[in-house]
Amino acid sequence: MPTSPTTALMTFYDIALAPPAPETSCSPNPWKTRYALNFKNTPYKTTWVPLHAVSSVRGAFNIPASRKFADGSPYHTLPVLSDPATGRIVGDSFEIATYLQEQYPSSGAGDLFPAQELDFVFEWDLALFAPIAEAEAAEGPIAAYAKFNTNVDAAFSAHVPLMVHGLPFDPATAEENKAEFSRRAGMPWEGLTVSGEEREKLLRSFEETLGGLARLYRRDASGPFLMGSRASYADLIVGGWLRMSRGTLPGEEWEALKGWHNGVFGRLHEALEVFAQMD
Repeated sequence: MPTSPTTALMTFYDIALAPPAPETSCSPNPWKTRYALNFKNTPYKTTWVPLHAVSSVRGAFNIPASRKFADGSPYHTLPVLSDPATGRIVGDSFEIATYLQEQYPSSGAGDLFPAQELDFVFEWDLALFAPIAEAEAAEGPIAAYAKFNTNVDAAFSAHVPLMVHGLPFDPATAEENKAEFSRRAGMPWEGLTVSGEEREKLLRSFEETLGGLARLYRRDASGPFLMGSRASYADLIVGGWLRMSRGTLPGEEWEALKGWHNGVFGRLHEALEVFAQMD
């Protein structure tokens, strides 16, 4: 979207890992938002927030946490979007996407939430190391997207132990960030990973789990998106987690993931590059 000297840019708060921040950015929910902002072609600037400072930065906005720990205490995380044009501050990736669609319906590539069947369900019995956003009460196509978001988050989150020790922390604050990550997960840093046979088993589970998602992508053989050549927010949800996978999995495991299920996820990741530009 063209900007003028008087245009007030929206501010997008993203999580900074190892410097330089744009190149190492791999947090899935902020990536959903970056994709959505670029999809809608809305002007914005990024404020990079170190992982250990996320709680204090978000807390300063005085907006409710979008998720909670099991004990009911707030789970403060990013993204947050501040839009000076409306005075709105939105603090959840799904809510940001719905806000962008409602406020800027005709911008960019069009509708983020076109009607489609999103019947992917993940019945998880694996431990989740962070709370996930639950599907909100909604009507129409957005309700299906909210449910899809919850199930995709759960499917990937259940396999996050494959990724945790690959997080590209800033060496200057690595120990502080590890401590914060451990606090949020409720277990020591050393317990937040898997190796050997346990890792192989979890990788097989990951591949099998993504098979259910891949079936949706095979419904329209023209691809690479769920609706063929037309991207939607559902693709951006999956794409955010693929960014996490790319940034944290060992190289050979990321290459394997891209090839799983006839390469649907590799093609999706590559196709989403058009919405991956940094400000």
